[in-house]
Amino acid sequence: MADAVFEGEKMYSLKTTADFDSAHFLKGYNGKCSNIHGHRWVIEAEISGASLQQDGEKRGMLIDFSDLKKAVKQIANRYDHTLIIEQNSLKENILYALKEENFKITEVPFRPTAENFAKYFFDCLKQSVPVSCVTVYETPQNAASYKEEN
Repeated sequence: MADAVFEGEKMYSLKTTADFDSAHFLKGYNGKCSNIHGHRWVIEAEISGASLQQDGEKRGMLIDFSDLKKAVKQIANRYDHTLIIEQNSLKENILYALKEENFKITEVPFRPTAENFAKYFFDCLKQSVPVSCVTVYETPQNAASYKEEN
């Protein structure tokens, strides 16, 4: 665990990652990403805090790593080996046919870009852990991050 500087204060920060494999496409995009293609997505979640817990079994911890890892892994598992589509981006008969063939389809209310996933995963995680930043890697070289200003 390393100290990070945040608004002039010393802060502790923890990071963990989880990954999932899925396919998506960008409807209306003029380029290769308009075709269905796959990624090994990586979710990197970071939490920050100025002080460590002082009492109990979690003394000396910001939070228990296992709690952070569990929250991130639950999200990754939800999207693993699915076709992620923006709602209303496929004709109803195509969507029906895919579901009839038992393909796992995950519809999201946004365009499935790394930027939108970073914010979406941030919002999901903040329900259970004090997340400070989420970075989503679409490829090992390309990532998008989301954090909220204090």
